[in-house]
Amino acid sequence: MAIFVIEGGVPLSGTVTPSGNKNAAFPLMAACLLTDEPVTLHNLPDIGDVGTMGELLSSVGVSVQRLDAHSLRLHAREVRTSELPARLFGCIRGSVTLAGPMLARTGSVCLPRPGGDMIGRRRMDTHFMAMKALGAEVALDGTLCLQGERLHSADILLDQASVTATENAIMAAVLAKGATVVRNAACEPHVQDLCKMLRQFGAQIEGIGSNALTIQGVDRMSGGEYTIGPDYMEVGSYIALAAATGGELLIKDAAPEHLRMVALVFERLGVRFEARGADVFVPAGQSLEIVPDADGAIPEISNAPWPGFPADLMSISVALASQCQGTVLIHEKMFENRLFWIDKLIWMGARIILCDPHRCVVQGPSRLHGDEVESPDIRAGMALLIATLCAEGKSVIRNIRQIDRGYERVEEKLRALGARIERVEES
Repeated sequence: MAIFVIEGGVPLSGTVTPSGNKNAAFPLMAACLLTDEPVTLHNLPDIGDVGTMGELLSSVGVSVQRLDAHSLRLHAREVRTSELPARLFGCIRGSVTLAGPMLARTGSVCLPRPGGDMIGRRRMDTHFMAMKALGAEVALDGTLCLQGERLHSADILLDQASVTATENAIMAAVLAKGATVVRNAACEPHVQDLCKMLRQFGAQIEGIGSNALTIQGVDRMSGGEYTIGPDYMEVGSYIALAAATGGELLIKDAAPEHLRMVALVFERLGVRFEARGADVFVPAGQSLEIVPDADGAIPEISNAPWPGFPADLMSISVALASQCQGTVLIHEKMFENRLFWIDKLIWMGARIILCDPHRCVVQGPSRLHGDEVESPDIRAGMALLIATLCAEGKSVIRNIRQIDRGYERVEEKLRALGARIERVEES
């Protein structure tokens, strides 16, 4: 079992390049099922979850060929309708994006329970609603079985702006008969990536980037090549890391157009960064003073669907706020277990009050000390990594496979920035 051993207290400076968007990788890989021609994807993150998705696709007959560390050639010449392996399906949340394209391609699919981070209930009802509207019969008895030989158009109003439900609706609708409208659609950058790739391969999709998508079904899709955009969650994590440790950082190919809300929210914590073309620059020695609201009230950081502040940066914000002068309320609106890691940060010396499952108050700056902690999920793991790099003394992080699921070769990237971090195999 691998662990990270960290000696903190060193400002991290230099240049780093983010990996491809992890949350885009799953639906774009799943979309290969919509065509019998080869699909080549570039800039895939080289992480375990992408490998698991490749195994799932192989299990239904897709040829998965690795061209290099960040490129795959996927060829779904024929697709089997056998039930997907529960062991693999339960490893990642992104596995659920197989529902829409499998249904569209084969007319039926049975899905085991999906996996992912244990951050709270992640309901599937929105997926059922969308598939039913398109003409599928839905049966839930331990596994989710969808049946729909010929899907038809629909005017769908999603009851929540679910990213994966939107992606499934899009992929099911591109081969459905007629024009489908998806309202209250999620419009995160990874959803936009999916739409752009599908349109490049022959789909007719209008409204990309908005919460109302119009999809005119086509008889068939072609293959081709597509390059995934950068992971703006990783970019946000590195901005927080540089600011918290006091370092100067240049983040290459960072797609700053996706960071406007991150910039607004981080400004409340006294953190500023600037766009330099396609790059992002974080200056050294920032004030890190929390800015009160106009009436002097304690400010709030909360998450919301795009273009709101991303849920996946909430844990990162807690760690960052612990190093900022002042008081801030962190309000996690979506997941009731997202904040249940902060006891580990409190053990390290952070002054945080957990008000309830969705809210905590952070007062900083706190002088953190090294400790032994365990990563409960991807983003909390990265938040703990930021905290240990700020802390005085030695820290150990266990269960780092959770961090590896979302951040490619993170210790190598951090060492290049001056971090004293080692991956150690523990018996």
